Amino acid sequence: MSYLDPVELPKAYRLLNHGPTVLVSSAAHGQRNIMAAAWAMPLDFDPPKVLVVVDRNTLTRELMEASGVFALQVPSTEQAQLTMDVGTCSGRDGDKFRQFAIASHSGSAIDVPLADGCLAYLECRIINEPHNQQRYDLFIGEVVAARADRRAFSEGRWHFEGEAPRSLHYVAGGAFFATGDAFSVNGSADGE
Repeated sequence: MSYLDPVELPKAYRLLNHGPTVLVSSAAHGQRNIMAAAWAMPLDFDPPKVLVVVDRNTLTRELMEASGVFALQVPSTEQAQLTMDVGTCSGRDGDKFRQFAIASHSGSAIDVPLADGCLAYLECRIINEPHNQQRYDLFIGEVVAARADRRAFSEGRWHFEGEAPRSLHYVAGGAFFATGDAFSVNGSADGE
């Protein structure tokens, strides 16, 4: 059963605003790859844009540059081992989707493989900024489609109460933590 609902693009930034570890995937020339990244963040609202750091030596980067597209996926705590697996080996050694038996589906707006079971998906077109890409390994993506698991994200907000699946946050050395309980200070938590 799919729990995914479309997310209004002006609210797509909220899928990354809480700082989760993400999976980055791309495909080109009959190859596909997926990797873990801890350095991803929202950049802008209209049109929605995100930033992600992808090292120049990765296959994912090569595929991103060849195709001009990528996807960010927000894994759940249940996908911690998968996140470690795809983050600690190279796609140059073989197809990680096959190696780790990752069930996947194609993006709704771009042809990118998406790992099944993630809490959110942001499909992105690269905004070419050669200086940032070459010097800082920093990619800007315009979000062209976004979906999220309604059990954890609905009405434009994350809610991790009770048994809702939680996002995953990488610390270092194989250590993660899960998103905790939400609370507000002085009214609205998002500045609206």
